[in-house]
Amino acid sequence: MKELDNFYEKQEEPFKEVFFALKEIILKQDKDITNVLKYGMPFFCYKGKMFCYLWVHKKYKQPYIGIVEGKYFDEPFLTQEDRSRMKIMLFDSDKHLPIESIENILQKALNLYKTGK
Repeated sequence: MKELDNFYEKQEEPFKEVFFALKEIILKQDKDITNVLKYGMPFFCYKGKMFCYLWVHKKYKQPYIGIVEGKYFDEPFLTQEDRSRMKIMLFDSDKHLPIESIENILQKALNLYKTGK
């Protein structure tokens, strides 16, 4: 768990604050969501299956949530870019997080896992 904690701690503000807030929002969605370090980034798994992750967009320099099964969703705030499966939700670290939108898309994604896609 130390490496995972180090990921969050070594982030510079305001990303650090955003990542901690997103971590809390994601983990409170379901008791079966766990936070692990995969590929050097914090991944959140639902019953062992990769569900979403946190990262910083290289081009836009903005934190984001990557939704592993994002291809199933058409929300305008999700971006596919060159990914075939995943979509991302970018955040402006100078603005308040859109908590309702985050929770809605996380619940939709959870429902995919719970119903077996």
